[in-house]
Amino acid sequence: MKQIIKIGTRESQLAVWQASQVQTFLKKNGIASELIYIKSEGDVDLVTPLYELGVQGIFTKSLDAALINKRIDIAVHSFKDVPTKLADGIQQAAVLKRASFKDIIVYKNDPSFLNDKNSTAVIATSSTRRIAQWLNRYPNHTIENLRGNVNTRLSKVNENIWNGTIFAAAGLERIGLRPENSADLDWMLPAPAQGAITIVCRNDDKYSFEISNEFNDYHTEICTKIERDFLRTLLGGCSTPISALAITENDKIIFKGNICSVDGIKSFKIEKEVNIKDSEGLGALAANELLQNEEALNIITNIRSAKK
Repeated sequence: MKQIIKIGTRESQLAVWQASQVQTFLKKNGIASELIYIKSEGDVDLVTPLYELGVQGIFTKSLDAALINKRIDIAVHSFKDVPTKLADGIQQAAVLKRASFKDIIVYKNDPSFLNDKNSTAVIATSSTRRIAQWLNRYPNHTIENLRGNVNTRLSKVNENIWNGTIFAAAGLERIGLRPENSADLDWMLPAPAQGAITIVCRNDDKYSFEISNEFNDYHTEICTKIERDFLRTLLGGCSTPISALAITENDKIIFKGNICSVDGIKSFKIEKEVNIKDSEGLGALAANELLQNEEALNIITNIRSAKK
């Protein structure tokens, strides 16, 4: 009798969509599976801002525990939510082909405030990275905390006085919820690995690793590794104002990274372009080069101190 693969997923519509994609891939390969729904800490506490929770892996810990306890065989995550250091006993089995890496704003009425860097507006988001980049560009705007899955956050847009709220494009587009009153934020650098989905399994589970690795996308794997290496070298997490993007263009990797002060006043950027064959270690190299700037180093030092 063939093993039925137990796929662990959070309960949100987006998380279930992602896990169902993996289930479809497995079915095409003749492998039966079932979804196992597990609540995460991040889904239980929807009030406290993420930057106050300050916990790496807040959306993945419960699934990690289910893996280790063998309640599930694989877990499917939005890769940007996964800590740069995986839990002991767990390995990355695959990174699926990336969707859009962009952030978007869903605005309520008139979006003209986006064209004036001196405008006043109220923007809702709980992401430290988005807050810092937004205030760097729009210093007169006010930020309100907004937590919850994409459905919850979308429903709150029209219930409040906000001018707009920020989402990952991939999340809304995957489940067909991107509204017409939205715009790409082409100037905003994304979270490392934004738009990518990863599958993880236990280190000792060769079968689950091999069947999952069939769906690995080579270019997405390389690019997200560079971005996450950049983040790891700076000792950041999903609640830090660190952004990174690596894309492939012909035989080259084009990398952009930045670090902002939490209040958005200061921003430091770095850009690199290398051949794909020479891209090993690029993320760490870029991070260490950025740290040569004393002011950028001070931002990182303050973030590290705050996490202790």
